[in-house]
Amino acid sequence: MNRTYIITGANGHLGNTILRTIDKTKNQVRGLILPGENPYLAGVNYYFGDVTKPETLRPLFENTFGSEVYVIHTAGIISIENNVSEKLRQVNVGGTKNIVDLCKEYKVKRLVYVSSVHAIPEGEKSETLTEISHFSPDEVIGGYAKTKAEATQIVLDAAKEGLNAVVVHPSGILGPYDNSGNHLVQLVKDYIKGKLPACVKGGYDFVDVRDVAAGCLLAAEKGRQGECYILSNRHYEIKDILAIAKTIGGGKRIPVLPMWMAKMAEPFLRKTAEIRKRRPLYTKYSLHTLTANDKFSHEKATKELGYHPRDIKTTIADTLFYLLRAGVLAGGKLQHKSGKSSC
Repeated sequence: MNRTYIITGANGHLGNTILRTIDKTKNQVRGLILPGENPYLAGVNYYFGDVTKPETLRPLFENTFGSEVYVIHTAGIISIENNVSEKLRQVNVGGTKNIVDLCKEYKVKRLVYVSSVHAIPEGEKSETLTEISHFSPDEVIGGYAKTKAEATQIVLDAAKEGLNAVVVHPSGILGPYDNSGNHLVQLVKDYIKGKLPACVKGGYDFVDVRDVAAGCLLAAEKGRQGECYILSNRHYEIKDILAIAKTIGGGKRIPVLPMWMAKMAEPFLRKTAEIRKRRPLYTKYSLHTLTANDKFSHEKATKELGYHPRDIKTTIADTLFYLLRAGVLAGGKLQHKSGKSSC
């Protein structure tokens, strides 16, 4: 039977990477973007809508007779602030509930919900974090984590009631094809452009966006109903990420602040970003994340889905080459290596 893939958040970093990954010669592909956004990938049927307004989403689900419909829900707001704003909850929680309700109504073949590792309680620093079956916003820290935990439980409850749904939990996403302002891509870009005032001692589990996209499609194909799958890689220090970027694209030496000093300097770093009219990368929540337990195991996804993340060096190289071709970075050292990109 023919397949129709519906990707929400189609212009987002992960959403557009999934669209690039799907074989569009064999499948019908629909992408949901916000009114006013520009569609830019060939072979995709774009629909304008807002996940907080279910009446705008119906055309996305209609006229799929004779086709199995797979929905991958990536749309959401990523926040590195502590609080749960009204808009954050409307989009991440309310928007997910609207998608779940429409998936039930239109009897889709499968829903893949893109949650986050942040929805999983951190546990002790020495503890290896694996998939869990119940989520609560009261057990996690930060506005984004709380909304993703609440939305994840909505999806799992629907799966218990019969909806063929699975959940994936990506770790910190990095990689090419970002046009939506990914915080990690901004970090690398600002460093290469000399706009990053300092590096912070700390790190996280960073994963290539293309591996997460592949993991989403594998979950659609092989995931078990009502199950969760962590799509992670491994821990990398921020200073090591920037060191790799420096060897590829150049960059000046910048101070590495110990965490206690970074927390003291957070108001200054935030103000500096505001003066430069840029989003702050170092907030109380992002600094907390860089010292949190990130020992995520993707063993389940590897065994059941065939998920395999790549080395981060390739990710950083391809990210920089993509930014070069997009005109975001000047040539310089990158220009001489541009033929080595795999993206």
